[in-house]
Amino acid sequence: MRTRTNTGMRTGTTTMRTRAIAAAVVSVAGLLALTGCGLQDHRDSVGAPGSSPSAVPSVAPKAPLPSGKPLGADARVPSPSGVDGTDATEVSEAWAEVAYGYDTKYDSGPHDAVLRSARWFTAKKAAAERSYRPASGAGNDWNTWAGHKAWTTVDVTADDDGDGPVDTAVLAYRALFVEGTATGRDGWTGTGPRANVYLKLTRAGRGEPWHVDEVTTVEAAVPPSPSSPSPSPSSSSSSSTPS
Repeated sequence: MRTRTNTGMRTGTTTMRTRAIAAAVVSVAGLLALTGCGLQDHRDSVGAPGSSPSAVPSVAPKAPLPSGKPLGADARVPSPSGVDGTDATEVSEAWAEVAYGYDTKYDSGPHDAVLRSARWFTAKKAAAERSYRPASGAGNDWNTWAGHKAWTTVDVTADDDGDGPVDTAVLAYRALFVEGTATGRDGWTGTGPRANVYLKLTRAGRGEPWHVDEVTTVEAAVPPSPSSPSPSPSSSSSSSTPS
């Protein structure tokens, strides 16, 4: 589900979050220029497409994760329709909706959803993603969702206040905030993926469709589930590190 946002009516909280992120990364364009292909919060930095071979340590590589299973009739993944390919904002939001729309009954990790979003990638970006094989576990959040055979749906909102680079005929940048919900097939519900996402889009010329060329993500903190029991003050158990 995509949510349109009027930046002139943004709440004070959203504006403060956006400006804090903008100060940290200086500008979306500069941050993207320093980033290789792929989703940072779903990848290993070592061995990812575009990474420098000199950065790879002399250790045995981990076996890649298996690909997800073919989607069945009960798969719950988004498939936006009626997206105007000549509108960079519509393309960005549709891409994010699909890229963060997981179904853990069929997907082995978030990268399976990224591959489903490849229709909006440039040819080079799509090829890099298809050749990439994640070599680490999908994380604690994913394991929780998978335990309930959950799928995720996300609200996608613009996360800028008009200070980003101006679009040209062939280049555009978009900043989005993704906030998701996970729904289990056993009736469980919980928090889904949450992230600030920065996209660089390109196209061949005015009037041509936009395609996502680079993606940078800053994973947002996931609040504790209301159903999760709070540890007792006298409890001696240690908390796990979030993924």
